[in-house]
Amino acid sequence: MADIDRHIAGLLLQCKAVILEPTKPFTWASGWQSPIYCDNRITLSYPEIRDFIKEAFKTSIENKFETPDLIAGVATGAIAQGALVADAMDLPMVYVRPSAKGHGRQNLIEGRLSAGQKVVVVEDLISTGGSSLKAVEALREAGAEVLGMVAIFSYGFELAVDNFLKAGVDLYTLTSYHVLIETALDSGAIQQDQVEMLQQWRKNPSQWRG
Repeated sequence: MADIDRHIAGLLLQCKAVILEPTKPFTWASGWQSPIYCDNRITLSYPEIRDFIKEAFKTSIENKFETPDLIAGVATGAIAQGALVADAMDLPMVYVRPSAKGHGRQNLIEGRLSAGQKVVVVEDLISTGGSSLKAVEALREAGAEVLGMVAIFSYGFELAVDNFLKAGVDLYTLTSYHVLIETALDSGAIQQDQVEMLQQWRKNPSQWRG
């Protein structure tokens, strides 16, 4: 599994789960202008890519953490990823909603979780880390011991690094923004003169205007 980060970056570009458009920026829900858009749910439509990511998650969890009792996916993007990983590891799984359900039992955590269980959280994408860490907080409040989090991809924002550090959560990602840009350049998906623009955006995404 050497160079797994570069291989996964290549797979994300190949299936267009990640699209780079330095000259035609996207607008995120936050209002930020961005030369990159990532939707890792697209990987689920490609069985070979989906299976490779699942096995990479399994290996990462086994290498980075003690054996968990439970896998938790973060709704909605990582519910399917969490289920795939839980199945590969023969572990039970729950998922965490962004807010409590407004009817019935008003669950925030769906599935069976017992106090004291050791949990690894699965995410598809890390931007600022806000929603991911909200899920961790919900699990901790329910009595779980959160061993850490694994994700497919992170933009590597300093804000996210600080947020995870403050929350005391170990985060491991299968690939990163830095590796993605290198892979895109090597494959011809972007040109050398676009790399600086992409690096400048990552340093200050809220103020970047292309």
